[in-house]
Amino acid sequence: MSAASGHQVQPQPAPGSCHATGHGTLVMPDPHCTPGAVNPAVTQGTIEQTICVPGYTKTIRPSESITEPEKLASMAAYGYAGRPAGDFEYDHLVSLELGGAVNDPRNLWPESGASPNPKDSVENTLHRMVCDGQIPLAQAQHIIATDWLGWARTHGRTGASAPTESSAPTRSSGTSVPSNPADVNCSNFSTHAAAQQWFTAHGGSPSNDVAGLDGDHDGQACESLP
Repeated sequence: MSAASGHQVQPQPAPGSCHATGHGTLVMPDPHCTPGAVNPAVTQGTIEQTICVPGYTKTIRPSESITEPEKLASMAAYGYAGRPAGDFEYDHLVSLELGGAVNDPRNLWPESGASPNPKDSVENTLHRMVCDGQIPLAQAQHIIATDWLGWARTHGRTGASAPTESSAPTRSSGTSVPSNPADVNCSNFSTHAAAQQWFTAHGGSPSNDVAGLDGDHDGQACESLP
């Protein structure tokens, strides 16, 4: 699967032709509309010059002038026309940090719920594993494109199932942070500043991605938060 141009608006599937499965933030896209696509410039042999370089994804991410009209058309394709665009993240199924196609309609879809979400934590974990040599790039891409939710559940990633009243952590000062750092992910913070404070206090740095909060290894935790 190849990447489409990141410099022009790409056509999307027909309105109402796509159907997501799941609920809340635990949703998978329609595999016919959004099967995932990869960037041919990112291979196992180039990861040290691409995705494993801190800040790499910022250099390839499409501009908002491109993604906003695509997002609205993609929302219509998934039957969300008329709903607030802010209720959705225009998400790369195979994330840019895992070598996903930059601007291919097969790799982008309107993911419901706020960002960050449980999928972001899985992406960060898989990115770290690829760059540490624990798993090959192709395996990580397959996991995130086909069954990231199942992988999250079997590997004990926090947020892969809806919290119950008894298990949900107490929210305080805009954060909801487990005591065990291994259980922390970006969804535990309401702002980038709160995430960065926790990240720094726990020894986070560009070379030390504490709890998988710094997916592009630039020393900034949970940059998608406000």
